[in-house]
Amino acid sequence: MSDAKQFDVVVIGAGPGGYIAAIRAAQLGFKVACIDEWSNAKGAPAPGGTCTNVGCIPSKALLQSSEHFEHAGHAFAEHGIDVAGLSLNLPQMLKRKDTVVKQNNDGILFLFKKNKIAFFHGRGAFSGAAEGGYQVSVTGAAADTLAAKHVIIATGSNARELPGAPFDEKLILSNTGALTIDAVPATLGVIGAGVIGLEMGSVWRRLGAKVTVLEGLPTFLGAVDEQIAKEAHKLFTKQGLAINLGVKISKVTAGANKVTVDYANAAGEAQSAVFDKLIISIGRVPNTIGLGADSVGLKLDERGFIAVDDDCKTNLPNVWAVGDVVRGPMLAHKAEEEGVAVAERIAGQHGHTNFNTIPWVIYTSPEIAWVGQTEQQLKAAGVAYKAGTFPFMANGRARALGDTSGMVKFLADATTDEILGVHIVGPMASELISEAVVAMEFRASAEDIARICHAHPSLSEATKEAALAVDKRTLNF
Repeated sequence: MSDAKQFDVVVIGAGPGGYIAAIRAAQLGFKVACIDEWSNAKGAPAPGGTCTNVGCIPSKALLQSSEHFEHAGHAFAEHGIDVAGLSLNLPQMLKRKDTVVKQNNDGILFLFKKNKIAFFHGRGAFSGAAEGGYQVSVTGAAADTLAAKHVIIATGSNARELPGAPFDEKLILSNTGALTIDAVPATLGVIGAGVIGLEMGSVWRRLGAKVTVLEGLPTFLGAVDEQIAKEAHKLFTKQGLAINLGVKISKVTAGANKVTVDYANAAGEAQSAVFDKLIISIGRVPNTIGLGADSVGLKLDERGFIAVDDDCKTNLPNVWAVGDVVRGPMLAHKAEEEGVAVAERIAGQHGHTNFNTIPWVIYTSPEIAWVGQTEQQLKAAGVAYKAGTFPFMANGRARALGDTSGMVKFLADATTDEILGVHIVGPMASELISEAVVAMEFRASAEDIARICHAHPSLSEATKEAALAVDKRTLNF
């Protein structure tokens, strides 16, 4: 094999975990290749993975557009802005979303060029051992074979199908189809009240759909702090999302242009609902089919995830895996941190990923964001803690914005005052949570945040006030 096709590091997948791993490895002086099979509508490379193409980026674009539409129709009048003849140009909204996605695709290709990373457009798979490493085949428009000393697997995940209801992306939709509905459905069903279900449900509700959410669990957002989840449930219900908990789906039937869902409600009573479109968001499964794991003896666990240790090492020497395809939260930023850490470990450095300080965000309106432990987790673990909350209705900037729903909540160790968790539901929660992440990384106390001067007026003052509330000395509530 020519030297041109021999690499120190070959990364399979150019989602957030893969492309970041490739860039960091290149920064550290390695000869790097990255393989990715995503294509845009024209067949051109579309690196960025699920996140960029059918996940985080396009969903945020539509969430922003739909929020503007809702504000123009409802909130602007209060500001003295009268909008006459408001109408929705959905093709333009979707076109803008596609433009945002392409800007991100092109940005990644530019970064590969800037960092001298060889990019191969196609599907990457192990095809056997090579001298001092592994052979990785590329199948696509131009087939190729690469030799790698180190391989980083970052192949991501796919939407989980509901048994008996395969995705057709016309009536029964995954996150992919949910982003490309070409006309606002009169009725929209959403199975699964998780992040994707709530975000996509919010988009189409704002644009005029009547949205019904069917969730199998008896509690709403079980991973979220209970107090925050209850507040969010109240706010979403008030907005018009019909959220049904404790549901058991018995059958999904796709007709010519409608979908019928038969289910039992929490009381066990048989129900039937007919929708124009149905989004199924019941989790994601690792994308390992076709990776050629058997050809090299790569170990997968019973759920199809690649088995790794705490350092993202697989059972094979010099083969690593990051992101959705391994254990841990399926979050783009978790994948990025693992990608950086693995590249640094290959270089003999001590890469680091702290699962306890990975922030979580749900980009609904209001946003929900949290880091660290919830109150129910602390109770279950028998940890003595203090809690402090502060409502946005008592925050001057939130009043000026006209968005006073929600609160900030601090949880701190009862003895040491170390911050154990911060939970937010309210405006710009996705940005506010960063202060809590930094504080927790430095093992700060609630008192540390309470003593830091925050700009006035700002939403971040609610963070300071919640920290003050841990010691029962809020100043503005």
